[in-house]
Amino acid sequence: MSNTQLSFRPIIATPLPEKSRMGFLPAFFGENLMMLGEPLVYHWMTTLSQDYNGGLWNYYTLSNGGFYMAPEQDKRYRVQVEGNYFDGELSADAAGIVATLFGLCELANRTQADRIIDLYYLLRDYAGEHPEAGLIFAAID
Repeated sequence: MSNTQLSFRPIIATPLPEKSRMGFLPAFFGENLMMLGEPLVYHWMTTLSQDYNGGLWNYYTLSNGGFYMAPEQDKRYRVQVEGNYFDGELSADAAGIVATLFGLCELANRTQADRIIDLYYLLRDYAGEHPEAGLIFAAID
């Protein structure tokens, strides 16, 4: 490969095994922000989708060092964002990415924590490779 060619490595999302869930949120949010970060993601999902009414969530680690959370239900969610007039239907996975991005954004604005800001951009990078990237970016725009 010449110096002018760039190699592309896709970002891989890996579902977290059930046995590893206890340490997941502290590892990403940190001990101090865990109790704020997790509820923010759930809050944003509730705010963005009338179709969401609670339930279990899956956790995913990303090969670039990021993470996200998504509802476990295998269904589509209507997501509406008042601030940018987005109204669309997303898979549970894509809706979870949107909710996690909104949660990380709010947490970053509240804390100005570099780690949270970095996590936002790591997830945003992954969102750009997601099959529903266009819808995700329209929702967070």
